[in-house]
Amino acid sequence: MAGINSILKIFLPRDRVFYQLFESVSSSLVIMGEKLKDVVNEPDFEKRGKLIKDLEDMEHTCDDFTHEIFTQLGKNFITPFDREDIHYLASALDDIADYIYASAKKINFYKVNPADSGIQKMADIIAQGCVAVNGAVVELRNMKNMRKITDALVLINSIENQGDDIFDLSIERLFDTEPDAKEVIKKREIYQVMEIVTDKCEDAANVIESIIVKYA
Repeated sequence: MAGINSILKIFLPRDRVFYQLFESVSSSLVIMGEKLKDVVNEPDFEKRGKLIKDLEDMEHTCDDFTHEIFTQLGKNFITPFDREDIHYLASALDDIADYIYASAKKINFYKVNPADSGIQKMADIIAQGCVAVNGAVVELRNMKNMRKITDALVLINSIENQGDDIFDLSIERLFDTEPDAKEVIKKREIYQVMEIVTDKCEDAANVIESIIVKYA
């Protein structure tokens, strides 16, 4: 019995590291979502640039967390859930960070005025999506509050649908009201990248749903 307990002490703490790493990424996403809202509501180009640099730094930090998840996956024999699901969830969360930063970067790169209802609405729902993803990820550690997880997953799905609607309406309005073809192209690309963020939130939600179906 003593030998078994010693083995458990070796493996279980290392098993828990995945939860901490996932939570570190998802909590960073919440901050990134709020920072993106700051970017799209900042009229000054230079001040926006500083906010975008903050997002870049945070995206790099998320990359480091994701790399550590993959490193731990290679080291650990025991994992809290399927190795494939760990890989998929890590990738989905990392993609959210990547596309948040990409959308902010494009605003200043293209010198687009973000005082645009479509861009600002999309930033709002991205921030909401990041909060919902974090709420679901945090609950994975114990899987006791299944209602909280499922509510978060339903909300993420709704947000993805809202993203599609905002994208469609924004494109329609853009073609109706913007006479400058270059501006149409630039804003359309920003809308597209921001809409991808909501898709990636849904990807993360789908993996989490797969995990709770298997283990709850």
